[in-house]
Amino acid sequence: MANVPFGDTLNVRKYPSGTSQKQAAYPNGTVLQMTGRCTGNINLLDIANQPVWKRQQTVRYRWCEIWHDPAKDGTFVTGRAYGKYITPY
Repeated sequence: MANVPFGDTLNVRKYPSGTSQKQAAYPNGTVLQMTGRCTGNINLLDIANQPVWKRQQTVRYRWCEIWHDPAKDGTFVTGRAYGKYITPY
């Protein structure tokens, strides 16, 4: 993830909405596993060969699905992170 202000965290939501239930909060620099799907029918595999700045621009105003373990107990679930705060690789 990227662009999260110093001392702040990225909220991961259950659904692609800022008002959806918060599943977890991660500090800036945390590496999250993305599923490849973002709102607007964006598939990260389709944009993988583009320059990093172009991939960031493509997902900037989208919600992208991630795979994470919010309870840190080995139970992984999907959640959504706002594209402005992630750098898809």
